[in-house]
Amino acid sequence: MKAEFSNPFVTAGIDVLESVIDSTPEPGQLAVRSATVTTQQVSVVIGVTGPVEGKVVYGMSVVTATKIAAAKSRAPTMTFDEAAGNALAELGNGISEEAKRLLSEAGYECQISEPEVVRGRDMAISTTVPALVVPLYTDVGRLEINIALEEAREEPATHEDEAIEREAEATGPPGK
Repeated sequence: MKAEFSNPFVTAGIDVLESVIDSTPEPGQLAVRSATVTTQQVSVVIGVTGPVEGKVVYGMSVVTATKIAAAKSRAPTMTFDEAAGNALAELGNGISEEAKRLLSEAGYECQISEPEVVRGRDMAISTTVPALVVPLYTDVGRLEINIALEEAREEPATHEDEAIEREAEATGPPGK
């Protein structure tokens, strides 16, 4: 995986988390997983499409998820309920929107899906490439960013596409 695809998510993760929990997350040792599997209790899954495609998964323990949700909601304490899940979805969306902006600055205009919060360990998230795993250590616990992105493959032209191109070349631009 190209660093130019993963770095925006790490940078955005650090910046957004720092603004939510009021302390600076520290990146840990990078790892690579051959398949994207939720090793954490709570995960936020984001799809990426465009010139860069794949999935990004933000995973954490229930304790860390609850603390981050409480900080995001500015609530003194919380249990992991629907409100906490919504706060985590907002966090995942915020990180991904910032990463999307950074990707755009690098020339990759991508779209991101709505975040999906899932609970449970060892659930497989379908990806076509291995995931780069970047742990971020914070005062409220560890958040793991799993980045499984690749450059989009161009689909081969069909005979119909080629016929349309030949006709356009023969007749000139539309409206002439």
